[in-house]
Amino acid sequence: MHKTVNPRKKVLLVEDDNDINDAFYMLLTKGGYDVRQTYNGQEALENIPTFEPEIILLDLLMPTMDGNAFLKAFKNEKHIPVIVFSNVDSQREVNEALEHGATRYMLKAWATPDELFRVINDTV
Repeated sequence: MHKTVNPRKKVLLVEDDNDINDAFYMLLTKGGYDVRQTYNGQEALENIPTFEPEIILLDLLMPTMDGNAFLKAFKNEKHIPVIVFSNVDSQREVNEALEHGATRYMLKAWATPDELFRVINDTV
């Protein structure tokens, strides 16, 4: 009899800044997650059907399709949790993201790696 291996949680990372995207990719993969990198909302929408993420980590300010446009366009039939991970610190932006389907809202500037892992694990 062999052990069943638990699959790694799949995180779709949506961040337009290459350095930040790469830093979070390395952090999350070292933390045991299976991560797919995308750089705007349109790329994220295109990757969801094939990657089938268990959670989406979403920036708000991006070219091509920003985070709120992504949330409006995303038909979340599988109820995938979406954590907005942004430096936009405006109550209006927070409310808008939550109204359009975000599960949580975290400020990038204040989030430690441990806090990010806790929120992902508590959300999925």
